[in-house]
Amino acid sequence: MSQDRINVDETDEKKVVQLSAKEKAILRRQQKKMKKFGVVDENELHGLEKFLYIQKKKRRIKKKKRISRSLGGDIALFIVLALFGLFSAYPLVYSICAAFKPLSELFIFPPKLFFQHPTLDNFSDLSNLLEESWVPFSRYFFNTIWITLAGTAGHVIIASMAAYPLAKYTFPGSKIIFGMVVYSLMFAGQVTATPRYIIFSGLGLVDTQLAIIVPAFAYSLGLYLMKQFMSDIPMELIESAKIDGASEFQIYWRIVMPMVKPAWLTLIILLFQQLWNNDGGTYIYTESLKPLSYSLHQIVAGGVARQGTSAAVMLIMMIVPITVFILSQSQIIETMAHSGMK
Repeated sequence: MSQDRINVDETDEKKVVQLSAKEKAILRRQQKKMKKFGVVDENELHGLEKFLYIQKKKRRIKKKKRISRSLGGDIALFIVLALFGLFSAYPLVYSICAAFKPLSELFIFPPKLFFQHPTLDNFSDLSNLLEESWVPFSRYFFNTIWITLAGTAGHVIIASMAAYPLAKYTFPGSKIIFGMVVYSLMFAGQVTATPRYIIFSGLGLVDTQLAIIVPAFAYSLGLYLMKQFMSDIPMELIESAKIDGASEFQIYWRIVMPMVKPAWLTLIILLFQQLWNNDGGTYIYTESLKPLSYSLHQIVAGGVARQGTSAAVMLIMMIVPITVFILSQSQIIETMAHSGMK
């Protein structure tokens, strides 16, 4: 009896597997459509490949979502956003136009937004002032590039390596450490300026570029963002990588870091802007070690006669951070939305 039942089950399976020519044609068309639109059978995927595909599908679905509004609602929303956009863009447009205004237009009252007689005299005056400096302009520029790149790269590496164990492992004192990181976000830089100077003076870092680079490594906001992002990575993914023989560093570098790309790209942008505008006046006294922003601020302090040059300096200092932000603004928005920060 049992043998007969087995034979019946085998024949049923054969009936299910065998398809007609019409059904085979339908199946081929479906497979072509799935391949065309990038749809994959999730049952055939495993491990990291399946997780990455699911994340990609969620992002695709999120992009297709749209809040249903009437045409009038869309027009009203567009007008409100346009007004806020114009209000926010006014200082930027004014700064750009001011750099090309002659002195006679800079002191017009009431001030006008756009220039009437554009000129490049402000930039030529700035070039002459930089040439008269006994420290070459290229030296100031190199100092700024070195401080910015070293501080940014060092912070991203240290913050991510510190955030990985805080996010994925529980050890004695982990909650206390992360609590101290969160509390440190409440303190402004002016509060810690005096103890920081005392510490650097004791370590012999005053009047060196390390006095600007080393504090950038301990940027607590970066550690907070990295920890928040890494906390959402499934622990099963890390455990499966360990089963495959990956070390902790390989998991951190090859799996975790690519998955938190928006977080460390945001850190690069935020810290780049901060270090680019740092003049180092508190810690650096040797003229040849000072960054570009210090030299430009000294030119601005020349009085009323240098207002045109001051406008040119302001435009130059704004160009690089704004360009970096525009190129990667989507990463910043995604990071802030994901971490819950406002």
